Amino acid sequence: MSGNETVSKTTAETNQQIAYQLSNNLSRLLREFSRDFETRIRLLLNERGHPDIRPSHSAVFANLGLGAVRVTELAERAQVTQQAMGKMLKELERMGYIARGVDEGDRRAKEIKLTERGIQLVADSMEVMAEVREHYARRIGSDELDALEESLRNAVRNLNLEYLPESWADTKTG
Repeated sequence: MSGNETVSKTTAETNQQIAYQLSNNLSRLLREFSRDFETRIRLLLNERGHPDIRPSHSAVFANLGLGAVRVTELAERAQVTQQAMGKMLKELERMGYIARGVDEGDRRAKEIKLTERGIQLVADSMEVMAEVREHYARRIGSDELDALEESLRNAVRNLNLEYLPESWADTKTG
């Protein structure tokens, strides 16, 4: 065996190790799990009459809460620009999931509320999420899934990433 063959093998092994690290790290694992979760949610929502809902819409629904909220608050919570949020809101309003009205506290601002169709989407989403969670529990085990969720919840809490809108704690519905 010549010295060149040894170098090539070492280079090949190094390249394989680099490729493995790039494709099999925490970021990639979280992204792949999230992608699978969102795909399953989207397919089941489609079956329930919401074929127009996309994963990007979750930026609105995950940050809307129970009470009325302003566009600026939604954009801040979702960590997107006001323009991007405005575009999503126009789309969701056109599809009949939300309604925008004048905020009585600040007449220059618009408030966002779920319509009846939006409320149905939320109810369907809760059912679908439970179905998807049950799928994962069957595939990887309930204890493992619970541990994964708890570990992620702890990581979010310990990293101070958790941001719960005040309206989530609001028990009044409107």
